[in-house]
Amino acid sequence: MILHWIHNISPTIMKLGPLEIRWYGLMYVLGFIFFYYWMKHLVQTSQIKMTLAQLENLFTVAIIGVLAGGRLGYVLFYNPSYYLSHPLDILKTWQGGMSFHGGALLPSLLILWYARKEKLPYWDLIGNTAAIAPLALFFGRIGNFINGELYGRASDLPWAIIFPAGGNIPRHPSQLYEAFLEGVLLFALLMWLHRKGASGIVKFSVSVMGYAVARIFVEFFREPDSHLGYLLFGWLTMGQILSICMLCIGLAVLLWHLKKGKAPN
Repeated sequence: MILHWIHNISPTIMKLGPLEIRWYGLMYVLGFIFFYYWMKHLVQTSQIKMTLAQLENLFTVAIIGVLAGGRLGYVLFYNPSYYLSHPLDILKTWQGGMSFHGGALLPSLLILWYARKEKLPYWDLIGNTAAIAPLALFFGRIGNFINGELYGRASDLPWAIIFPAGGNIPRHPSQLYEAFLEGVLLFALLMWLHRKGASGIVKFSVSVMGYAVARIFVEFFREPDSHLGYLLFGWLTMGQILSICMLCIGLAVLLWHLKKGKAPN
């Protein structure tokens, strides 16, 4: 008989009076820190042509895009009917509800706007942002695991875990699957491409397609949102639908790049 571990990690690091410091929030902070110092390194080594002042402004734009896009993405993609009836709840981010797809789309658009405004090389900015994104994803998925949320489907595998929020049954730790595939593995691939001198547009395309493929795969092990369930064919989830769209975008950008005769470096 296999004795499965019962998830009992507290999501709170510490409380200072009414202030509560949570692991999930810390993971976002770590992601932003790595993004800033990665981009700063590229600026200081002349791999991106921009000033540190412009980078600081870009950093602010990226933070706004990730947080606002992640929240609005969840509202629009996962529970629009509820939030149309309770619009003030959109601001209650402490209750949970962030979407990676929204958190990727809005920053991409805001970086495009900022690049045009400052006459900066857009593909260099977005490509190198995409290259570091898997590291932020890794931290985010670890935060999901600590919170005991976004757990997997029922499983009898030896490493299955009992998440109290999911009932008294062992489940796939799908957050850790995603942390490895979307985070560690994809980050290693993008860093390899970077060292090989791949262009920004190639790094962007590979990042988008890599995430999409990993997410589509892991969704077969992840419990779908209870209020959505399976949307098509008895197995297709919202996460897979959004990731298929993402895969098509990444592929279209790469094909457009190749059609222009700019083969990957």
